This record gives sequence, structure tokens and C-alpha cells, in this order.
Amino acid sequence: MELQSNLLALLFSLHIFCLILIKANAKVPAIIVFGDSSVDAGNNNFIPTVARSNFQPYGRDFLGGKATGRFSNGRIPTDFISEAFGIKEYVPAYLDPKNNISDFATGVSFASAATGYDNATSAVLGVIPLWKQLEYYKQYQKNLTAYLGEAKAKESISESLHLMSMGTNDFLENYYTMPGRASQYTIQQYQTFLAGIAENFIRSLYGLGARKISLGGLPPMGCLPLERTTNFMGQNGCVANYNNIALEFNGKLQNITTKLNQELPGLKLLFSNPYHIMLHIIKKPELYGFESASVACCATGMFEMGYACSRGSMFSCSDASKFVFWDSFHPTEKTNSIVAKYVVEHVLAQLLE
Repeated sequence: MELQSNLLALLFSLHIFCLILIKANAKVPAIIVFGDSSVDAGNNNFIPTVARSNFQPYGRDFLGGKATGRFSNGRIPTDFISEAFGIKEYVPAYLDPKNNISDFATGVSFASAATGYDNATSAVLGVIPLWKQLEYYKQYQKNLTAYLGEAKAKESISESLHLMSMGTNDFLENYYTMPGRASQYTIQQYQTFLAGIAENFIRSLYGLGARKISLGGLPPMGCLPLERTTNFMGQNGCVANYNNIALEFNGKLQNITTKLNQELPGLKLLFSNPYHIMLHIIKKPELYGFESASVACCATGMFEMGYACSRGSMFSCSDASKFVFWDSFHPTEKTNSIVAKYVVEHVLAQLLE
């Protein structure tokens, strides 16, 4: 009986997903991405920074087993979202010279690993700040206009899904690591500061013609293997303080979503919150077929200490699909697919109504 029930639930889920695929083809012509390593498709390969993942074992489960600059063993959430919307299997990086406007017309990522809302965050490892991602987007719009013609380009921009995913680095790689911001702001003031940048960025996108925008929330960042490693007093459990900050900040982003939807005519701003689905996966990994949620696949057999895998790591697990996390900071392809599917079905499907 239980097997029959599970099968029915699976069939229903597949039915919903197929409906989304059918509807999406006409509704969302492109996925346009801003953010950090959670959605960087390889832009950092083309700038002078150490925050890169263009080497093995990264990408070993990607198409062709190639390291593309995605911080995962395979695809990242935006790739799965693009596929769910019936567009293409992966979203290319804007700075990758092998792509051109014909590739970008149906999806492009301006994201840069190790960046954040705060310019001071991007300065830590010399990556692309958010304001620069916006400049690239303006450049992209000019190229799109030349490629499609003005009327078609405007229509494409207004119908395209603009995804934002960042914020974790602002807290973990900046506020709690570097001396600057913590001496200027309390943690609550810093959250307000970042939320203000997020709001202004959305207003800028709106001013440039974007109407469908997904504002991504923070995951339970206290449960990242990197943070659990240093939580000696908590016996390597999740760091409750960091998770509470993620919840507080997500509350501010939710408020921005409500406010701007009321204020800006024609805007469909959606708050895509990965927190609860990620926490559920981490707390109950066996329900999703995982064996480990605390140690990363690309690890040393202990809790992971570095930001990224080391080159040609001898310690990578043999099957990444059994692990929630790929490295100390980033989920595996399987986790990315579960989170993306959840966000599409529970949030982004509204864009297709």
C-alpha cells in the first residue's frame, strides 16, 4: 500500500513538472542570472582570482566530465531551472568566449563565485561585484537588441526570468572573517544594509525592463561543512547563530518582495527561499537517498576545511549522489536538482499562470 502511495505521489509530481515544461515554452524565453558561486557557470575562469573551480574533480559528472567553473560535480540550480522551463540544459557564462549572443538569447549567467551584495565582499578575492554584473547586463541588452531587433528584445527581457542568488559570502567570507564591516555595523545593521542593496538592484532591473524576478534567499549556512568543522563547542553540529541570521535576512528579503510588488506596476517579484528544503535534506538525508549530510564528497575524510576542493584531490568520494555537499561550501548536483525542482514547483510556477 505504501509503495502504491509513493508511486502515485511520484506520478503526480511528474505530471506537475510536465505541465510546467509545456506551459513554460511560450512564457519564459530566457533565464538571466546574477549572483555568487551557487549560480556561477564559469565567469571566474576569465578573471584574475583564486576563486575558481576549473579543475578536476569539479565537473566530473557534468556533460563530458569537464570542469566548467561550476562549483559542483555537475549542474547547478539554474541549469535545472532552465531545463524545467523547457529552455536548455544549462545556462552559459557571459565571459566565456566560446559563447555569443545567439547562445545568450535563451539564457546567460553574470554570476561570480565569492561575490555578494556588498562591494567589500567581492573585493576579498577580487571577483565581479554586483554593480559590474549589472553593467554586463546592460551590455547584453544592447547585443540582444542588435540580434533580435528592439521590439523583440524588449519583449524577451520583460518575459525572461531574472534570477538572483547571493548573500552567504557577505556574512561568512566578509562580516565574520574580515575586520571592516563588523567594526562599522552590528549584524542587524549589516542585514539592513545588504537588504537595501538588494532592493536597489531589483529597482535597477525593473528600470531596464525586467518584470519577472526571483529573489533568492539564504540557505541554512550554519550547516555548511566548513562551518560545522569549526563548531567544536557544538560537537560539529550546525552553527545555530548563522542559521538564525539566514532566517532573519530571509525575512527582510520577503518584506522587500511584498513592498516592491505593491509599488512597481507589472512587476512579478518572487521570493525563492531554499532554506527549509535544504534544512530538511540536511536533517533527514536518508529520505532523499543520501548517506552523508555533514562531510563533503570532495573532502579529506574529516569535516572539510577549505573553501574549495584541492586540484586532483585523491580524497573525492566515488559516488557524489550519496552526499548532500560536494565541497565544504557547495551542494552536489543531486542536491541542486532537488532544491531547483522544489523552487520551480512551489515558487516559480506562478510565472506561468
